[in-house]
Amino acid sequence: MSNISTIATAVERRATVSTGDGVELAVREYGPREAELTVVLVHGHCLRSESWTDVRDELVGQYPGARVVCYDHRGHGDSAMASRQTYHLEQLGHDLRDVLDAVAPTGPVVLVGHSMGGMTVLTYVGQNRHEIGTRIVGVGLIATAASGLADAGFGRLLRNPFISGFQAAVRRAPRLMQQVKLLACKVFAPVVRAAEFGDGKVSPRVLTLAAAMHNATSIVTMASFLSSFMTYDRTDVLAELSKIPTMILCGSADLMTPPSHSVAMAAAVDYADLVLIDGAGHSVILEQPRQVAEVIARLLTRASDTSTVNRTDLALAA
Repeated sequence: MSNISTIATAVERRATVSTGDGVELAVREYGPREAELTVVLVHGHCLRSESWTDVRDELVGQYPGARVVCYDHRGHGDSAMASRQTYHLEQLGHDLRDVLDAVAPTGPVVLVGHSMGGMTVLTYVGQNRHEIGTRIVGVGLIATAASGLADAGFGRLLRNPFISGFQAAVRRAPRLMQQVKLLACKVFAPVVRAAEFGDGKVSPRVLTLAAAMHNATSIVTMASFLSSFMTYDRTDVLAELSKIPTMILCGSADLMTPPSHSVAMAAAVDYADLVLIDGAGHSVILEQPRQVAEVIARLLTRASDTSTVNRTDLALAA
């Protein structure tokens, strides 16, 4: 079944991809099937592929030659729930592998991740280093970090003993805790807004979309990934990203993954394109979709040019 979005060129194609452990992931594709370049947009914790809607529509208009792929992580959106033991970043890296094998088995790919999606991208690259510069020709890291999530901003809350107690309560009584979560989302809506968005005006539509995505995510999914965030460290991958065009973007008012994380990543990647969007918060892809799409389009141009040069060099060598 195909739906036509608000931009006429963004025809949606739906698919379901089964992971290695049998979890079905909801995948959406846009743009030409036979495109020379595929860009995969990977969403964040407690969000879903709809978080990319405005960026995706802008990107399809700005860079119509690329195929755009979005998918929901396990336990998120329209994808199936899974065992809570599988809710960790290493598994998300393997899931991304399964998505690529199913919908883009050949050709150059650019990976762009927001928040936990960026961590998924770095995890995938760490698991598949041999693909850097051959299969993976560009990487975009948005409002994310390579390590130290508990060292700055709201991430410090991960060290609070309350977190382990919260996770234990979810394991014991998930249904009750789900009800508590829905109530808490209403009570703490102003706090969530401050944490997710910057100091500029945010449209009611964007706030409603963000709230809907958070509310729809299972409390088990939300709680289970927190342990993975505590131990996450992919700084070892950053130097290898110097081989390919790399973009790092963050809002200047991001309280979840403060700009210090982005600056540290950019310092470790030669020729990284570091972009700070003034006044934007952690949900920069919702707040400033046009600016984000422009930066991604620039990354795609760099990646396409680099990929063309590499293919030419290989042909000459042969």
